[in-house]
Amino acid sequence: MAAGTARATDDVVETVRRRWTFRHPLVIRLAHWINVICLVILLMSGLQIFNAHPALYWGDASTFDRPFVAITDDQTDDGTARGLVSVAGRSLDTTGWLGLSNLNGEPTGRAFPSWITLPAHQDLATGRRWHFLFAWAFVINGLIYLVYGIGSGQLRRRLVPQGDQWRGLGSAIREHLTLRFPEGQEAKRYNVLQKLTYLVVVAGLLPLMLLTGLAMSPGVNALVPLPDLFGGRQSARTVHFLVMNLLVLFVIVHVLLVLLSGLWNNLRGMLTGWYVIERRALPAVPGDDR
Repeated sequence: MAAGTARATDDVVETVRRRWTFRHPLVIRLAHWINVICLVILLMSGLQIFNAHPALYWGDASTFDRPFVAITDDQTDDGTARGLVSVAGRSLDTTGWLGLSNLNGEPTGRAFPSWITLPAHQDLATGRRWHFLFAWAFVINGLIYLVYGIGSGQLRRRLVPQGDQWRGLGSAIREHLTLRFPEGQEAKRYNVLQKLTYLVVVAGLLPLMLLTGLAMSPGVNALVPLPDLFGGRQSARTVHFLVMNLLVLFVIVHVLLVLLSGLWNNLRGMLTGWYVIERRALPAVPGDDR
């Protein structure tokens, strides 16, 4: 990277063809990858826990009557097994995906298939242990991220849109819908849509996930009546499940955009901290003999 260097500062190195911008400090990178591990294990162990009683209710108790959402299996009139997802009384056949899937080559009735649960076989106790262990790891990692982010100013720069960015909100939405991504100077920072999305996740969905998880804990509830915030323990479980789905949707969109906007450049940025902006995308610099 030193060969052909035109200008260099602590966070920018310019060569004839490229500008290398340092975007992600070490603490941010470590927190990101620890979060990836924690969220994957929390998702898989959470689905294992959900499989023990694959239904959602609103209120304080599971009545086993008319659940808000249920993932089950039954048989058709001709005796064929099938999987069903029921939402507000309406059912959808989900055989092979949800409710009924193959386990060791045999159709097996379980809400989520074995390949996406931890452990793969039905084991509520082990699933809970995995879930609680990595929930603590996730919380500790999040606290370190918050303390560092607030103290260094990284949190404000990454999550709070600047004044000129608010005026470009409409343009940012159009660019994302048409898969046109920022170039040049604008690629050095998150755009307004990215910042607002991360702000909703960091300041909204993740704290809500934590609160609803604590609201399902009898030990915590003996000290603080958290279920009352959500209308009951079963309501908290339902919100927990819905927020989990929103986080999964966020991750899917995030990964797709990373792939479409330059996999290696984005991956290198989150591994080494350095992000490359091609010189052709930069404004002309006086004295530059490109």
